[in-house]
Amino acid sequence: MDITNFVVSARNQALLYGDYSTYHRQLAKKLHNCRKRLDIVSRNRAKFTKKEAVTAEQVAENHEFLHLQLLTAERAWAHAMRFKAVHSTDTKGITGRTRSHIISRFDKGARAAEHLVKVLSDSSRSGANDTDILEAHAYASLLRGATNFEKQSWEPCLRSYATARIIYTALTTSMKGDIFKDLLSETIDPSIRYAAYQSKVPRTLAIPTIARKAFPSSDSSLVAQINKLAPDLLKQSGSDAQKGQVGAPNAPQTITWRSREVSIEDASIALALASTDTATARLAEKLSSSDVILPKEMAAAYDEVLIASQDAADATKRAIDELREGVSQNDPRIQSLQITRTAVNYQMISWRIGRNRVLSGEHDGALLDSAPTTTRKSKKDATSRKPKIEPPSRKISRLKDKVVLYDSTLQSIDSIKELPGVAADEGLLEQLEATAKYFHALKCLSIARSHSLTNQSLNALVLTKHAFDECQQSATFFSKHDTSSSESSPRNIEIRRTDIQFLYELLRGELQRCRAIVEIDNLRAKATNTTPPGARVPLVQRLFEYPAEGVDLEHLVDYPPKVEPIPAKPLFFDVAWNYIDYPGKEPAFAPEPEQKTTQPTQPQKRGWFGFGR
Repeated sequence: MDITNFVVSARNQALLYGDYSTYHRQLAKKLHNCRKRLDIVSRNRAKFTKKEAVTAEQVAENHEFLHLQLLTAERAWAHAMRFKAVHSTDTKGITGRTRSHIISRFDKGARAAEHLVKVLSDSSRSGANDTDILEAHAYASLLRGATNFEKQSWEPCLRSYATARIIYTALTTSMKGDIFKDLLSETIDPSIRYAAYQSKVPRTLAIPTIARKAFPSSDSSLVAQINKLAPDLLKQSGSDAQKGQVGAPNAPQTITWRSREVSIEDASIALALASTDTATARLAEKLSSSDVILPKEMAAAYDEVLIASQDAADATKRAIDELREGVSQNDPRIQSLQITRTAVNYQMISWRIGRNRVLSGEHDGALLDSAPTTTRKSKKDATSRKPKIEPPSRKISRLKDKVVLYDSTLQSIDSIKELPGVAADEGLLEQLEATAKYFHALKCLSIARSHSLTNQSLNALVLTKHAFDECQQSATFFSKHDTSSSESSPRNIEIRRTDIQFLYELLRGELQRCRAIVEIDNLRAKATNTTPPGARVPLVQRLFEYPAEGVDLEHLVDYPPKVEPIPAKPLFFDVAWNYIDYPGKEPAFAPEPEQKTTQPTQPQKRGWFGFGR
């Protein structure tokens, strides 16, 4: 019959693009169409007649009668939720006739759902199995819990929601899907926590424990059906329930922050902290194994501990929000929760910074790798192959990525200063300032290297000097205050003495190197400026000389070319000797040609017709 899926899917589909008014109109239309299909709709202008109750035989013959009952209950629930949404902004709250009307609508929906449970319980005539009966029972308990919540009857409300939670938890063992988990996390668990708070139930108890204690064990048939699906659900102890929820056998009872220890009164915070400790142990195990060798894989290992620490921070915030109603800020419980909030948020930000440090590379990205290995194959063959030379543009792109990580780390450090109680802790502020200077020195070093790759040696020198000064101040603080973390522990916000010492030595060498490069550039510029531009010999005429001061690519040839004498070949003078007048040489006259005596020519003899013989 799939009762839960029928209800939840209709709610999600309607509330995705509309509100409870839209959902109420859709349910009214669906209910009218369902009555048409069953031929029980009231005719136009006909006298109203009370509808007969749905029987088990009708449900067995046609499941539309089941949908009819579900739509009736759901329409009443949507009607009540629509009135709550409309009057939620009233200054005096929901009171008077409006509150009575909302309670009556919730009660009508609960009565319709409870009638459906009664009908389906006769499985011999209705044809329903145990799962269908349990789903109907959980849905009826959910609506009855909402009714008691509006009535402010906290013990019946807690009992109803506990019944719904136990049933849905048992159904998760036999049915797949996230529908039950969404109902538990979004609707049932917050209601149980608030009803338990109003009922003066200790906050140290976890929600599964509260639900198990409030569950009506007197209903033998319901207990038998639950034991068929989950035999150990109603028998397990409080510690076992905690273990089954978060996977941690022992949740911490206290938390220490800056030599101050406070007790954890909220069970959800204790379970979230236990989950964080478990994730931290798994992180250390993954990082110590040989399977995780790449920076991206090491950063991905931090995801579990980041999610667990975020859950702890969210649980602390929810506990503070719930306790603020009617409790002053000077209450000891509020003060303890504020200290817990600072501790868990500091831990979460610390793991976030550790993930950025792992992504930046070895020694927090202080080394300029020529060709970083991004795959396992390249990492394995890095020693056997010749290192690849990267172009400057690729190196600058990688340096930009490091600068982004350093900026994110500095923003995270600034967010720590905004946590409650941090501004009054001078020792912690000094530590945060020293840590910020360490990462600021790394950022300036990356920017200085990008300037060096673009031949801006003076800018690189200034940035390197600033990075060295920042690192020197940070090293002065960490030399007096040693950290408690070991070398094998996962990286977080704590800076080890070896890290700051390595960066200090590296920056001192980089500073000397940048000074030498600037001095060489100044000498070259000085040698170039001493020779006037007009007296410079072009490069094409000095190819036989070694350019000690560098090659002047701006003066390859003289352009436009000048008229200059050029050497001529000796053969040219031998041929033109007699035709050139030189100073001091007498001109040579050519001899006169001899005159020959001319004799008259004799006519030649020709043959016939002018042809010679």
